[in-house]
Amino acid sequence: MTRNMLKTILINSQTNELQEKTLKPETEIQGQYLIGRHPSCDLVLDSPVVSRVHARILCQGGKYYFADLGSTDGSRINNEEIDVNQNWLLREEDIIRIGDFVLLVKKLQLYDSKQEQNLVVDDNSTGMKRWTKGEITVRCVQIIDQTHDVKTFRFVADPPMLFSYKPGQFVTLDLEIDGKRVKRSYSISSAPSRPYTLEITVKRVPAPADAPNVPAGLVSNWLHDNIKVGSEVRLNGPMGKFTCADHSANKLLFISAGSGITPMMSMSEWLCDIGADVDVVFVHSARSPKDLIFRQKLELMAALHPNFKPAITTTRPELDQAWWGYTGRLNQAMVQQMAPDFRDRIVYVCGPNPFMAGVKAMLAGLDFPMENYYEESFGGKKPSKKTAAAPTPEPVKAEGRPKLQLVKSPSTCSEPTVVFAKSGKEVTCDAEDVILDVAEQEGVALPSGCRMGACGACKQKLLKGKVEYDEEPDALKEDERNEGMILTCVAHPVGQVVVSA
Repeated sequence: MTRNMLKTILINSQTNELQEKTLKPETEIQGQYLIGRHPSCDLVLDSPVVSRVHARILCQGGKYYFADLGSTDGSRINNEEIDVNQNWLLREEDIIRIGDFVLLVKKLQLYDSKQEQNLVVDDNSTGMKRWTKGEITVRCVQIIDQTHDVKTFRFVADPPMLFSYKPGQFVTLDLEIDGKRVKRSYSISSAPSRPYTLEITVKRVPAPADAPNVPAGLVSNWLHDNIKVGSEVRLNGPMGKFTCADHSANKLLFISAGSGITPMMSMSEWLCDIGADVDVVFVHSARSPKDLIFRQKLELMAALHPNFKPAITTTRPELDQAWWGYTGRLNQAMVQQMAPDFRDRIVYVCGPNPFMAGVKAMLAGLDFPMENYYEESFGGKKPSKKTAAAPTPEPVKAEGRPKLQLVKSPSTCSEPTVVFAKSGKEVTCDAEDVILDVAEQEGVALPSGCRMGACGACKQKLLKGKVEYDEEPDALKEDERNEGMILTCVAHPVGQVVVSA
């Protein structure tokens, strides 16, 4: 695929030092290049008149845009002062002035991104490598007990490098459990402003009390029982669109429950670290005070940062535990008391599906502008379903496989039907079902990871028929689509479909 790369020259007008920098979409954090005084920025400008996170250059649709992120001293392009959060389309020979620094846009040059699949790039400010995407090996250096059943696993890269991601994103672990390869996704609970380590926070999952024969959480419990300091793990990422970094706002409202607190902590800690002028109300629902994840960290952040305001409610307070916060399930009156100006805020919600559905309905009932609502389902609003069709397939050989008895042709079959070619199973399902769920209900073993269409672990070949997606998935490349690959975790069957499983 041919894309544009941006070549620039940075000049320090006080020392006349020059520094060249080439920007490519693959080598920056999700196409975003941060400029500022903070060490976590991609381009560090060491000057008191430069804000901690002063500006960014964003690559979208093969074009590069400069935006001032509400800096104290402002930014100028070609001697013209630009408005805050205004996306300025960059052209060759543009001159960007930030304090005592001048950034010259020298060249927009085409290159073939397939020939340069860099997962690790050099970080000019530290001399270390910087991980921006792909699969790497990490080593556990610390395990923190957050509650009686929640642990935080802190990792460093091996060999050492910096972690680059957006706050709120997730990674997919690639593990071997009982001789089987298993992939599971976890939100990153650390902040990208602390790039030397990466953390995930995992809750032990017991079997349901009313169904003790149901298997407990396989991967989460395995991590609790088997990961020790020194253990190595393979992970892939970063992935996900659930991040406040993509939406400029002066006021935010984070609402979470249970383990849904992890991406909220990543975003909150990042905002506090970079000194962002953003007012954050942090609403969280925990079962009891002893189940409150990150309690000490939340109290410390609230003490150090007046713009960070935790509001915690517990649904099952216990008599032997002192608690002066809210009690009961989150409701309209509680939200209005926690954040009276909630309609003026961008809202991010994460937690169990029933919790998120309840919060969404509650906010809609309070006339909240839902275009400012985002949840952990990768993007909030869902556009009309996207359709993918199978290419003309080669005949499936019958040797060594069960004989298939296909029902009606796709043109006459009104009920969604999934045929698994290798196992010979044929299942009628609902239009809202996804193929991975159908497979698991019928005992057809399919690989899976994030279950959100972002990691690509569940890819399968669509041999016949069409599928629909609620929204365009991230983990399919154009050539894979053309070959008929689908993501079974988010693909809805249209009529009769045949998959190579």
